[in-house]
Amino acid sequence: MIGAIIRRDCARSWTGGAVAMPVIFVLMVATLVPFALGPDPTLLAATGGGMLWVAALLASLLPVDRLIEPDRDSGLFDQLVVRGARDETIMAAKLLAHWLNFGPPLLVACLPAAALLQLPTGVLLRLELSLLIGTPGLAALALMTATLTAGLRGSSALTGLLVLPLAVPLLIFGAGALGENSGAALKLLAASALVLVAMAPFAAGAAMRAGRE
Repeated sequence: MIGAIIRRDCARSWTGGAVAMPVIFVLMVATLVPFALGPDPTLLAATGGGMLWVAALLASLLPVDRLIEPDRDSGLFDQLVVRGARDETIMAAKLLAHWLNFGPPLLVACLPAAALLQLPTGVLLRLELSLLIGTPGLAALALMTATLTAGLRGSSALTGLLVLPLAVPLLIFGAGALGENSGAALKLLAASALVLVAMAPFAAGAAMRAGRE
């Protein structure tokens, strides 16, 4: 059942063009930043990695309004529960599908974005590694807040307001992992992301049960 949910969500995102939204967003940021900061290669190399981490954080929020609400309104979750699926299992599948829909495309988009920002090769490699480790944590935050705000008026804006403060540790550790001798920051990033991923299915499942009662 988990595989069916993942395939369905991935197929819907890829055929509907939702996957392209984070990619386009990151490339737009990488294109506009040099106009704002100027063409100085040293300045762009020093700030570009952090800019791409901020862009990745914001890009993870773009599909949040379609993460839970459409399936909740259609009664899909209720049907799965009636068939014996646990809310935690459903949310774990939604979490993995959400990451697959924006995480890998985001990693690919950072390659041309890094070229636009003139990032050194070493910074690019550390950026890709930190995003690979940190984006599951961003996906977990998005899932938890999406379930908490499902059914509320203006839920997409509220989700962004909730996610951004909670994502600050990931942003700090992710940006800190871009420098040399950044092993400690990378470990803290991995620990934070692991905690978020581990608790997300249970917190989201509890929120779904509370909303059903």
